[in-house]
Amino acid sequence: MFNFSPFAIARLPQILFGAGSLEQLPALLAGLGKRVLLVTGQSSFCNSPHWDRLLDGLVEQGLDYVHVRIDGEPSPQRIDEVVAEYHPQGITVVAGIGGGSVLDAAKAIAALLPHGNSVLDHLEDVGRGLPYPGDPLPLIAVPTTAGTGSEATKNAVLSEQGRGGYKKSFRHDSMVAHTAIIDPQLLAACPQPLMAAQGMDAFTQLLESLVSLRSNPFTDALAWSGIEAVAEGFMLATGQAQGDAAHGRACMAYAALISGICLAQTGLGSVHGLAQPLGSLHGVPHGVACGTTLAEATAVNIQALKERDGGSAALEKYARAGRLLAGQDTLPQDAALNALLEVLQGWCERLALPRLSHYGVRADDVPLIVAHSRNNSMKTNPVLLSDDEIATIVEARI
Repeated sequence: MFNFSPFAIARLPQILFGAGSLEQLPALLAGLGKRVLLVTGQSSFCNSPHWDRLLDGLVEQGLDYVHVRIDGEPSPQRIDEVVAEYHPQGITVVAGIGGGSVLDAAKAIAALLPHGNSVLDHLEDVGRGLPYPGDPLPLIAVPTTAGTGSEATKNAVLSEQGRGGYKKSFRHDSMVAHTAIIDPQLLAACPQPLMAAQGMDAFTQLLESLVSLRSNPFTDALAWSGIEAVAEGFMLATGQAQGDAAHGRACMAYAALISGICLAQTGLGSVHGLAQPLGSLHGVPHGVACGTTLAEATAVNIQALKERDGGSAALEKYARAGRLLAGQDTLPQDAALNALLEVLQGWCERLALPRLSHYGVRADDVPLIVAHSRNNSMKTNPVLLSDDEIATIVEARI
């Protein structure tokens, strides 16, 4: 039965999806401005044949361009450095081409270039608390990995790592990209371990959006289509199944895009609540943090829902996902829930996702991780978890 409680859908970018769609980027940029700032990762895309073809296209369009590389997860200091350097240079449009970190950096840079101020003026919780005035430069986002869905969200996640580290968002409705170009061909060079971790992130975002306290019929339909794409393509894309790998990559590019659209509307859950401190305090890559904790977090959520809210719609949503992933559409609810957990644990093992101890997480780190997990993501988890329940998730993956 549909739940037609009031809901709102935030703005989305124009979306161009398909093999070869990167070729449209120069003409799209030319329609938005004449001086382009290209934001990429350190080397992967720039060392590919796509880079030379892109630069040739920019020249053909008569565009002037400058290039910035983002190495790893962007820090507030790195964003401020780029803004300080290019604010006086008359940039009129930004293109971000890379993984989620690159796209987050490009969003923050595009937002601040017209104003020239520090991102710490606006960064949530750790910044100065000043409202962002809006009016960013137009941004075209081109993901080269299939995970975060950053091309469809309004927030830029910035990080400081270490014992006092954090992952916080700079966000505003106007920061949504003007256009998102999703070209599955760009995933062909993505290393299999990265494809696996990023795919687990995308699936986690879809599943958490589906059961979020803020889910609605619109996002449920989108999230379910993304989950179906993961079921069809994830093992192909990661080399865990024989078949058309290119089709698998297209499925995962679609799933990641949809996961970004959904999370921007619904929020996420306990896995992403934990991914923040695991990344900022211990340097666990985001996709790995999601993938390695997903089965345990889902098991804890399901048990808590059974004990405290047995009639929750989230239980049947979990069960529906279990039936799909297990390929058994007649399973009763309890069996379907068990099947979901078995599939998620099986993925974790088949993809050899590392345990948290690989990144130096120890049992005595758990209380601090739990204390830092109650962020925005945890607020939309389908059930309120106790500190002990959250600790159970982390302890199971050390």
